[in-house]
Amino acid sequence: MPRRRIGFWYRFAAVLCKPPLVVLIKRDWRGMEHIPVEGGFITAVNHNSHVDPFAYAHYQYNTGRVPRFLAKAALFGKGFVGAAMRGTGQIPVYRESTDALSAFRAAIDAVERGECVAFYPEGTLTRDPDGWPMTGKTGAARVALQTKCPVIPVAQWGANELLPPYAKKPNVLPRKTHRVLAGPPVDLTRFYDREMSPDLLKEATEVIMAAVTAQLEEIRGEKAPELPYDPRQVRIEQRRRTAAYDRAQAQQKAQQRAPQEEEQST
Repeated sequence: MPRRRIGFWYRFAAVLCKPPLVVLIKRDWRGMEHIPVEGGFITAVNHNSHVDPFAYAHYQYNTGRVPRFLAKAALFGKGFVGAAMRGTGQIPVYRESTDALSAFRAAIDAVERGECVAFYPEGTLTRDPDGWPMTGKTGAARVALQTKCPVIPVAQWGANELLPPYAKKPNVLPRKTHRVLAGPPVDLTRFYDREMSPDLLKEATEVIMAAVTAQLEEIRGEKAPELPYDPRQVRIEQRRRTAAYDRAQAQQKAQQRAPQEEEQST
């Protein structure tokens, strides 16, 4: 595939990052034929290790269509990191924006310029106990419906075995295998030219996440849970249980005080 728009900074980053990646992990990469040769598109990728952005970027770099990741705007300041982020064409996300769509304006512009924009729709490392994708946030769907660009579902597995989620030390030996599988574009045409309501974005996001999960099922050779892990619902349930526990404790204390207060009154 053509290697347009790579530039000095991306090649420099590749020189720094590829050698340790090659040493630490073996590769089982499939589905590169689904990566568009030209034109703007989105990849929706699952996230299960702090290492996997580098491992996935290596995969994507080898397709000739380098990814432009979304990253918090603070990283684009002064110094080497800021210069590298700007030089490699990464995309700042201004989280303080009150307009959800304008927060992704730069991503939309990149797609319209013919770039590949890589989304981690989960927004963070998965918290699913077995490493399956969680429910997704709507950013990728917003950009996809705004631009009507292809959305390529990409699943990866193996970087999490090198460095499990939230772990501090890598498991270097035995050498791990990074498995990547890109699938055909997700069909979102039924969502085009409709009002971009919260329900529509939620449904489109569920379709994207289902495609990513299906790719991961093929990699792992097993079925994902019927319902994806939903951090928001888990937090609600935890708060409900905490409130119920606090009420029970308060009731128990009240019952313990009642005989003492009655005795004192007599």
